[in-house]
Amino acid sequence: MFTGIIEEIGSVERIEHGDGDARLVVRGPLVTSDAHLGDSIAVSGVCLTVTDLPGDGTFAADVMPESLRRTALGDLAQGGTVNLERALAVGGRYGGHVVQGHVDGVGTILHRTPGPRWDEVEIALEPELARYVAEKGSIAVSGISLTVTHVSDAAFGVSLIPTTLEATTLGTLRPGDRVNLEVDVLAKYTERLLATAGVLR
Repeated sequence: MFTGIIEEIGSVERIEHGDGDARLVVRGPLVTSDAHLGDSIAVSGVCLTVTDLPGDGTFAADVMPESLRRTALGDLAQGGTVNLERALAVGGRYGGHVVQGHVDGVGTILHRTPGPRWDEVEIALEPELARYVAEKGSIAVSGISLTVTHVSDAAFGVSLIPTTLEATTLGTLRPGDRVNLEVDVLAKYTERLLATAGVLR
């Protein structure tokens, strides 16, 4: 479980592609400072399991074919950057919202409008995900907990404060770049409960 509050920007040391899967090696001194084998670390919003900790500030994780198909991790290249967050510790501060690290789909940056100290960003999303997105609700974009400023059937908007621009990869993304999206899990469970109860048909 994560909160969508990014702890550091990591760098991709290398990607080893296999038969449909991949092994990702990421440098993240903060998130590896107390990490153990088997721990979960969110990499740009994707919950991955630590499989190697050489002790040099890097960690390795295996990325399954399903994750490569359903997320933007396949777009990564050596030298690229990723948002990193350790799993929430019991008793820790809950500064964002409930983020599972289970990506629902991939969005595309449509455009961004700079403000005096912030950016307004429009992101395209798949129509089947739009029903889970609500104005003033929460959404995780590349692992970052953000508040939705407006939403349509094909896109939604967010405002990026200076801290988000400086401390996450969203500060450098341009129109055309792809981002991982995780909608609010509460909306998905609510829909499922209503459907199984016969309220939704």
